[in-house]
Formats: sequence, C-alpha cells, structure tokens
Amino acid sequence: MEFVPASRSSVSDHVFAQIRDAILGGDYLPGAGLPSERDLAAAFEVNRHAVREALRRLQQLGLVRVNQGGATKVLDWREHAGLDLAMAAGAQDRLPVDNLVRDVLEMRACLGADAARLCAERASRHDRTKIEEAIELYAEQAPDLERMGAANIALWRTILLGSGNTAYLLAFNSLVGGALAVGRVPAEHRTAELLDIAGHRRLGAHITAGDAPAAEAQAKALLNAPVTQRGEHPIGQEGRAPA
Repeated sequence: MEFVPASRSSVSDHVFAQIRDAILGGDYLPGAGLPSERDLAAAFEVNRHAVREALRRLQQLGLVRVNQGGATKVLDWREHAGLDLAMAAGAQDRLPVDNLVRDVLEMRACLGADAARLCAERASRHDRTKIEEAIELYAEQAPDLERMGAANIALWRTILLGSGNTAYLLAFNSLVGGALAVGRVPAEHRTAELLDIAGHRRLGAHITAGDAPAAEAQAKALLNAPVTQRGEHPIGQEGRAPA
C-alpha cells in the first residue's frame, strides 16, 4: 500500500488512520513488521514524533505491538483488539465484518437485559426512584424521536448504575459514545423501541418490584426490537448504517 503524505492540520490522525486501514484491509497481515519509524516518517512526509504517536494509538487498539529498538509487529485484531476498535471513527468501515451494526445492537440487547436483571436484584430504593423518574422524563419527550432517544440513553445509564456492574456501565458508554453509537442508528430502525412507552413503564415496574426474571425478559423484548424490526439485516445493506 502506498501511503499518502499528511496534511498539516491533523498529522498524527492522518498517519494513524492510514496505517489502521492498511492493517484492517489486509495489506499487513498478523505477524508482519511495519516499516521503520524513519521509513514511515519519510513516506508520510512528517516528523518521527507524529509517527510514534500514531503507533502508540494503534497499540492501544490492539493492532500492533511496538518493540523498542525493534520492528513494530502487526497483531491479529481478532485476538488482541477490544470494543474500542469497532467504536473508533472510520474503523467500522474497514473491519472485514458483515453486519457490524447488527452485532452491536445484539450486544446491547444482551447487556441491557442482564443489567435490568441485576438492577432488579441489587438496586437501592434511591436507584429505583431515579429509574422511575427517568422513565417519566423519557415518556414526556414523545413523539419527538430524537429527544426520546437522548432520554432513553439517560434511562439506561440509570439502570446500569443500579445494576452495580461497572464493566457493563463502561461497555454501555462505549456503545452509545463511539462512532457506531446506538443513538446514531436511523430513527426508523428504533421507532418500535422508542415509542413503546408502556413497555418501558413495565420494565420500571418489574425493577421496582424486584422481579429479576420479568425485568430481564421485558428489557430483552425492548432492546431486541431494532434487531428484528427489519429482519436479518436491519441497518442498511449488509448490516451497515446508511451514510
């Protein structure tokens, strides 16, 4: 792959994105060595500091291993990368994975259903009150889907906090804050979920009553709606969000 010299506005970002795309596109296979810092700096027409910063970010994503004094080795993202790779701007278009948006929605449904179960079991009285308030605030936004979507995310963050599971909370933040944020899924694919105010109130009632199995089942029904609303490929062709 021939690298394109960087513009001066975002040098490190440019280097990072091109090397990332080259790795995900198969130009550099797992175990291969990247060109040296000197050669990369020359190819991009940048200083070596920009190259080092780009390589550091690639290492954080699990795409390379930087060996001091030696070659930078390409890693297999299937073994070393985390959710941040799918959430990084631009990466989702390069990952050799069909139906990535669908996969993210399915993960969200599983995470949310179990978080609702844990919340019903663990939430304090204060947590339950905050969830009831968040549900009513979300309901007040109808029928504005954009405002309902924002309030819905706030509601689920309240449920995640009530679940007491920090790992779930951090994963949720990645799912709603990254480049494949659930909140950016086209509204028509979340209409059934967002407009089901009665379903959300049932979820809140199950959590308040401490009925963990019912809370889990209701959460699963709500969060699976975007996955099943348009069949096997709910978000655009091959499961990718339309531009």
